[in-house]
Amino acid sequence: MGKGAREATARERIAQLRQADRKKDRNRRLATMVTIGTVAVLAIGGGAWYAAARDTAEKQTAAAELAPTTVNPDGSVTMAQAGVTKPVLDVYEDFQCPACKALEESSGPTIKNLAAEGKAKVVFHPITIFSMEPTKSNSVRAGAASRCVTNGAQWPAFHDKLFAEQPSETVEGFSLTDLVAWGKEAGITSPDWEKCVTSQKYAQTQLTQSDKIIRTEKIDGTPTIKLNGKDLDTNIAFVPGKLRQAVLAAAK
Repeated sequence: MGKGAREATARERIAQLRQADRKKDRNRRLATMVTIGTVAVLAIGGGAWYAAARDTAEKQTAAAELAPTTVNPDGSVTMAQAGVTKPVLDVYEDFQCPACKALEESSGPTIKNLAAEGKAKVVFHPITIFSMEPTKSNSVRAGAASRCVTNGAQWPAFHDKLFAEQPSETVEGFSLTDLVAWGKEAGITSPDWEKCVTSQKYAQTQLTQSDKIIRTEKIDGTPTIKLNGKDLDTNIAFVPGKLRQAVLAAAK
């Protein structure tokens, strides 16, 4: 091999080594970003959940005493006593979202109680916030199934069952067979229930409506709680006592 060829080969090796070093450096930066992002999320969410742990979840109103519930054409669900139009508490949630399950466990009873007491008009917005698998498909299956519930009186029990049975974010869950069975356990008797769920009749609608809501309402993540159109801080939303105080104050 001539001198020129050896020099060319050496230059190629140096270039390859530099490219490999740049790739390693980029991966290290990405890993650092993910770690920092995760810590940031834990810090924000952890504060709210710590505060919630210091408070006591209310006892939920019996199913027979819940406020009248209406399934709206856009898939949202309104829970309110007759004539109650404000304050409005909008709940944006994803059935696959662990933080949403935490909110349901801490403040879910308070949200339903406020509606039952005529202290608020509550509107639930089941959306799909995830873009990665398997969480995206899990969320879509659950959200589409919830759209198959046309009887408002049966919707709250199915809503609660979905959160109670929420799968891990790392596995495929909310199987169609399970969703059908859980609906029946929740009291859903519609003759087309099983077909609606297993065909995923509303899967595309779930995605389309979710995208629209996320854009128009500027939803950055779930759960998002809005009181009269304004975002509630997680340290209020996750703490039953503070949430109740905020809603009662908004009614004055």
